[in-house]
Amino acid sequence: MSLTQTFKHVSYLWDEATAASMAGDEVALLIYRSNLLGADLRLTNYGGGNTSCKAFAKDPLTGESTEVMWVKGSGGDLGTLKRSGLAALYVDRLRSLKNVYRGVEHEDEMVELFNHCIYDLSSKAPSIDTPLHGFLPFKHIDHLHPDAAIAIAAAKDGKKITQELFSGTIGWVEWQRPGFDLGLKLKQCLDENPGIRGIMLGSHGLFTWGDTAYESYMNTLEVIERCAEYLEANIGKKAPVFGGAKIQSLPKEARLAQAAALAPVLRGYCSSQTKMVGHFTDDDRVLEFINAKDLDRLAPLGTSCPDHFLRTKISPLVLNLEAGEDLGNVAAIKEKIAPLFDAYRNMYTDYYNACKHPNSPAVRDANPVVILYPGVGMFTFAKDKQTARVAAEFYINAINVMKGAEAISSYTSLPRQEAFNIEYWLLEEAKLQRMPKPKALSGRIALVTGSAGGIGKAIAKKFAEEGAVVVINDNDAQRLESAKADFDKAFGKDVYAAAVLDVTSAQTIKKAFDVAALSFGGVDIVVNCAGLSISKPIEEHTEQDWDILYDVLVKGQFLVTQGGVEVMRKQGTGGDVLNIVSKNALVSGPNNAGYGSAKAAQLHLSRLNAAELGKDHIRVNTVNPDAVISDSKIWAGAWAEGRAKAYGVKVEELPAFYAKRTLLNEIILPEDIANACFVFVGGMLNKATGNVLNIDGGVAMAFVR
Repeated sequence: MSLTQTFKHVSYLWDEATAASMAGDEVALLIYRSNLLGADLRLTNYGGGNTSCKAFAKDPLTGESTEVMWVKGSGGDLGTLKRSGLAALYVDRLRSLKNVYRGVEHEDEMVELFNHCIYDLSSKAPSIDTPLHGFLPFKHIDHLHPDAAIAIAAAKDGKKITQELFSGTIGWVEWQRPGFDLGLKLKQCLDENPGIRGIMLGSHGLFTWGDTAYESYMNTLEVIERCAEYLEANIGKKAPVFGGAKIQSLPKEARLAQAAALAPVLRGYCSSQTKMVGHFTDDDRVLEFINAKDLDRLAPLGTSCPDHFLRTKISPLVLNLEAGEDLGNVAAIKEKIAPLFDAYRNMYTDYYNACKHPNSPAVRDANPVVILYPGVGMFTFAKDKQTARVAAEFYINAINVMKGAEAISSYTSLPRQEAFNIEYWLLEEAKLQRMPKPKALSGRIALVTGSAGGIGKAIAKKFAEEGAVVVINDNDAQRLESAKADFDKAFGKDVYAAAVLDVTSAQTIKKAFDVAALSFGGVDIVVNCAGLSISKPIEEHTEQDWDILYDVLVKGQFLVTQGGVEVMRKQGTGGDVLNIVSKNALVSGPNNAGYGSAKAAQLHLSRLNAAELGKDHIRVNTVNPDAVISDSKIWAGAWAEGRAKAYGVKVEELPAFYAKRTLLNEIILPEDIANACFVFVGGMLNKATGNVLNIDGGVAMAFVR
């Protein structure tokens, strides 16, 4: 039987040929092992856990061989770990810190002393878990947060179960905040239990090891597999999972419809202090938990593993809405939900006041991160999409832990004071303070019509570069697929969502805003950019030409704005509508009756919307481009030929012709229009609405005033 078949609950990914190519390079093998462990979310979470190896290297000062420990540095992720993400420390210096350690009360001062142990000056900053690896003698060590192990570690009888399950070959150390003293406790556990193959940390996770990278990898997989087998044999045996189902989930399509309708309302409440981005999941594991009889008992307990609640907060908010409740009356829904948010904020503030220390950082945002809607799914809200998505993954880990612990014993969470000491740890606060300043559009959600190419794509890219998440869309599915590939390569999947959208179809518009709500929680910026152009003399202009121009440019702008305003009003946090119109809205040119008059209608519709929506703090502004030829679908066909004919020049001469007629003698690019849009939404013009910004190189006839 191959090794790939010996494991059921974990993935055996080791490739002997790949590992053989790294023979003799223990650091390369450490990175390889770490990446394999991080690739299986059943073993550890994103950003969670740490691994290490010890090997001899040449001391750059003495030339002598010295023992060095390479360990995952602060803030890294095992699945994507590279050599640059490791901290390298002299083992003897690290261990000698015992001589100056003054006790648990002075724990935090040890972190700065790690810097005196650095071997590689280009190292990543050592994490708080460094001494947990340093005091153990093994060459390769894995510290992971597998759900199966934490379920045992967080069980009321976890120590006894661990002893019996592994016949004394896995040690036990009671819950303690990670740090220098915990490293000493691990060494003490090993000294008192020589020959053990690992240590379970109460409520926290697992330490396993080996003399080679492969031995450590196999030991880790075997221990976690054994934990998972034990849980599988017991789940549902003594009682139904989570007490059995209390309600049934809505069908899939109905769940998504409810979530899309409610997400902007929830986002509005969660953004009362800082604009948040959302994530929604109706994963089967989530539904099993939120539909269960034990939800009301277990949810308030919160999570146990520090990695979990640092990202999910102390506990979730559970909604008191029926799964199939009519969400059409937004005022009535808000009346139901508002007291829940008030109660949660009060709970969190009370938790802070009851647990704070004289030197604790100020209370943070008291809004929930995790919101559970029985019968529908789970929402998470955070500063950006990735953080919100990871929070959801961590809460699913917490659900798995509760499920396992309840099956074999009873689930226990960390005491509130211990949880607070982690959440408001001064070292965690220092880490937060070191994070880069948010970009101008961080926390903002933008939907840009026609964003698979040309001006729309440039605007969407600019917004993404400035920190926004974007919903890219087009009525051309093939063109949209190409744009998705571009955005995926440039920004990654957490920065964009995509939808086929025809601005003349109310149905596709609604679907696009549903995508925005389900992917990110709502919308803050709507850019009406989709368009087309037809240039003909009046006698050649057909009724069909006229209709499509007005349908796309005027009706399309109206319908998309209408859909965006509905979402923004649910959020109650204001927003921006930007309309990409044209110099032609102001200038009377030849062979342009349909297009020019439609553009004029767009411009006046912008003014009308600005006048109406000011009370909602929704700003409506206009950008007027001219002759943006680069990457434009409009210029690929008859429009270019029509304009060239109107002006008596060749098609290939149009860019230069348009530039020469401007005051600045400049060719206008999509990026120029994108920059103008950013000016309106980037924070400097928050009190400006009803404005027109010409980006045309200077066409005097198009001056608004």
